[in-house]
Amino acid sequence: MKLLLSARMKSVIQELGFTSLTPIQTQSIPPLLKGRDLIGQSQTGTGKTLAFSIPALEKIDLKDRKVQTLVLCPTRELCSQVAREMRRLARKHDGLQVLVVSGGQPIYPQITALERGAHIVVGTPGRIMDHLKRKTLSLDAVKYLVLDEADRMLDMGFEDDMKMILSHTPKDRQSVFFSATFPAEIKRLSQAYQRDPVEVKIKTTTTQSHSIDQSFYGVHPDEKFNHLLWVLIQQKPESVIVFCNQKLTVAQLGRTFKKMGVQVSALHGDLEQNDRDRLMAQFRNQSARVLIATDVAARGLDIDSVDLVVNFDFPLQSEIYVHRRGRTGRAGRSGTVVTFVSPQEKHKFKLLKKDAALPELKEFEASDAGVCHEEVFKKHRSLDAKMATLFIGGGRKQKVRPADLLGALTGEAGRLSAQDVGKIEIHDHFSYVAVSENLIDVILKRLRNGLIKGKRFRIERAR
Repeated sequence: MKLLLSARMKSVIQELGFTSLTPIQTQSIPPLLKGRDLIGQSQTGTGKTLAFSIPALEKIDLKDRKVQTLVLCPTRELCSQVAREMRRLARKHDGLQVLVVSGGQPIYPQITALERGAHIVVGTPGRIMDHLKRKTLSLDAVKYLVLDEADRMLDMGFEDDMKMILSHTPKDRQSVFFSATFPAEIKRLSQAYQRDPVEVKIKTTTTQSHSIDQSFYGVHPDEKFNHLLWVLIQQKPESVIVFCNQKLTVAQLGRTFKKMGVQVSALHGDLEQNDRDRLMAQFRNQSARVLIATDVAARGLDIDSVDLVVNFDFPLQSEIYVHRRGRTGRAGRSGTVVTFVSPQEKHKFKLLKKDAALPELKEFEASDAGVCHEEVFKKHRSLDAKMATLFIGGGRKQKVRPADLLGALTGEAGRLSAQDVGKIEIHDHFSYVAVSENLIDVILKRLRNGLIKGKRFRIERAR
């Protein structure tokens, strides 16, 4: 499909190597370019960020340094992910300012940045409301409004904030709602704040997930953990997400794995933002190869496709199962999903099978019991971390760039080879760098006596 795009946008798309559109992009971009409101149902990983970002950037007036596009997201991580994608697409929009306005960060630097002016604001509802109350943010010039993962924001109790924010934008603005599910509250919001929206529904089907191997096992609740160990031994994944329905289960599994010496990232809603940043950095750079999470905590996270997804707890809705499954088998890669089904949940499994052509329920063989305990799992050492994470107390605001950190690590101070340095993440006031696990103590000693960009920063191992 040919899109009526500006020359600079076509050039960027070509440079980034986009050769084809995903279904959500094919159905969303043309009506959005024409100025239509839109409500879309799409799971994570289907390309919706690009679907709403391209039309937003095509409508920006660079000469007018006012907030013209507002994107609301449920979490700080998703805000950062969306802003990063928009900046990437806007590489030829000289002077464009994309500002993240989210909680978990000091508010005064945001106020200063807003005073200087921004064309696009990507923020969480709570922090946007803080700025509206302080009168440090004006939405009077907003022409394009996006609610990304609207259902998740409702789940987090942001409905009143969302309505208040919508009421602060001009009535003639264009609005885009994206949601993984369509609860009644989403429909009411659409009826109240959108004008004759185009409806786009992208349903993940079995043909779309043909590269994903899906298995369901009948498991007694008391045997779940041992069977999880068996699955990990059998699959030998490079990375795995274990989904639980409750944050208490996440915390318990995290503690159990750590007692066994397995580095995991246990993600739930009670964590401070700094802890979330650290845990996600460790999972992305493979310092921790296991991520344990609730559905609420995992929504909106910037994670590439993983090898294995384990539904430790059976998903409460079919949409949740589809969302979890969508974390693996992305971009044409293969993936595996293993789901545990307790005797009390077999009726839920039958209902799920009605929604999609899924394999039959299996039972674990008696011979599996021999590997279903901790000592055998420890001997396999299949999930030992190959990398460790360095915390460095300098980030974007201190003008630290990935090249600066790589230079320090491989130069005279660090003396590492490039293959011993992994993923580098630069945040506003700090950075995370993955280095080979067996060299972490050596590199800490070297860097503490060296300089980065001529400055001495706090450097320690992220735990």
